[in-house]
Amino acid sequence: MIKRNGMCPTCYAKLLLQPGDPNKNVPILYNNKPYDNGLALTPPMGWSTWNTFAYRIDQEMIVEMAKVMKEKGLVDAGYVYMNIDDCWEAKQRNIRNELESDAVTFPDGIKKLAERVNACGMKLGIYSSNGTLTCEDYPASLGFEYLDAYTFAKWGVEYWKLDYCHHKEITRYAPLVGGIAVGKRGERGTLYKAEEATLSGNANVFKTRFVHRSDKKNVFSTHISGLDRGLGSAEYMHAVEEDGEYIVSVYVHEVKNYEKFFVIVINDDVAYPVYVPEGIRQNEYVFPIPVQLVRGVNKIKILNPILNGATSDMFQYQHAGQCIKQATADYARDHGVPEKPIVFSLCEWGSGKPYLWGASAGNLWRTTGDISANWDSMVKIYEHNVKLYNYANPGHWNDPDMLEVGVGDMKYNESEAHFALWCMMAAPLILGNDIRVMSPEICALIKNGDLISINQDKLGRQAKRIKEGDIDVLVKPLTGGKTALCIFNKTDKQRKYEVKEEDLAKENYIEYNASPVARDAIAKKTIPSALVWKGNVAARSTKVFILG
Repeated sequence: MIKRNGMCPTCYAKLLLQPGDPNKNVPILYNNKPYDNGLALTPPMGWSTWNTFAYRIDQEMIVEMAKVMKEKGLVDAGYVYMNIDDCWEAKQRNIRNELESDAVTFPDGIKKLAERVNACGMKLGIYSSNGTLTCEDYPASLGFEYLDAYTFAKWGVEYWKLDYCHHKEITRYAPLVGGIAVGKRGERGTLYKAEEATLSGNANVFKTRFVHRSDKKNVFSTHISGLDRGLGSAEYMHAVEEDGEYIVSVYVHEVKNYEKFFVIVINDDVAYPVYVPEGIRQNEYVFPIPVQLVRGVNKIKILNPILNGATSDMFQYQHAGQCIKQATADYARDHGVPEKPIVFSLCEWGSGKPYLWGASAGNLWRTTGDISANWDSMVKIYEHNVKLYNYANPGHWNDPDMLEVGVGDMKYNESEAHFALWCMMAAPLILGNDIRVMSPEICALIKNGDLISINQDKLGRQAKRIKEGDIDVLVKPLTGGKTALCIFNKTDKQRKYEVKEEDLAKENYIEYNASPVARDAIAKKTIPSALVWKGNVAARSTKVFILG
């Protein structure tokens, strides 16, 4: 039988007939339930090492920054995460395959550092990558998600940024499956052959001789093909008498020329990934996978859900998020301590449209590539992120990258506009400037309670742009029927603007309530609302008002 790209002829023909370009699609794989760890109900606020210091970091600098954050009132203003970015770790894992901190720059270890940061009223965040190496070529977390999450839980880490450098796309091809067996550890279990599965999509049953080498009596005369690219699946139903761990053994055919991949999905909820290495020469190979089943009838689904690079990213980050929640729970159970959940920050650079699936994987997701410390970069990122307002909600945030306020070539008015726009877009507020030497006006800006209140509003809505041009107009619904209004001048000249109150009253995205007074959030003063509707806005600047 001739195959195309490792697929059976029937499956390949069906693939060619699929409508549209599959590389433009980002389908739901198996789980679109919101990621729920009880954290980041408002956008996270903190400070990161990367924008100013990059690789020039050590434990004493981190502690010094935490102390200064406390002394300058930034912790009280809400900036509670002290995030270490890349370059904190040793160049290789230890003998137990665990990550370790660099013995020269972080000699006391991350656990001790977390304790010192906690003493300043802050929480420690850490960094790795969803790849074979980090962006600066340190050991990364692909394939070690649970182990690294457990290590971070042991250290007391409370925020994890998972980057995208050196990522490795999961193959779209599934092996041929002869059947499964389900039982307790040490049991052969109940055997289900290929023809006993309920098939969907491109999945088909083919005749073959498929022998279980450890028991010559178990001969699989059929196998299932067509489980590739999320286009087919096989389902089995199995009843158990009690909740607990069971072993699902999957019998696959030889894999000679390239690696393959499939997942076992239990009850349309938890997915267990299985990577099948290339070079398997046995006629039949068994993968025994520990899974959690519940009392009664359980659905066991076998498929390869990877359609394209976007779905590969989706699965990897969803899997990492599951590992984090499991690891923090396991560490608490193992050591008899309260669970300390970890905020999960996906840094996938927006390449796989993470705003479509990020809420099922973690607490926040990067929507763009890296920001740079200049006006053009900030505006470019704003233009993309501002369109994604429908995807943000409490516990799940669009992340247009860290703040460049007070960094590089950003002038004060540009920094002010940058900060105000990030507050309007309900973006995480992660500082990156050297707070030890920042100017008084920058310090006052990032502590502006009115702007921060807009960002941290418990309604958790991102601003919607209702007018676009040289001057943009954005509105953000706030609790209590209030509205934040932002006028953003992108040009290099002062401009006149006008906003009609009746237009706000008609806008369904907000609950506009008229009031004789308004709050000027940048000037931090109450003004007559008549002064809101028209006026001048300086070049590369914003005006922000709280109405109602």
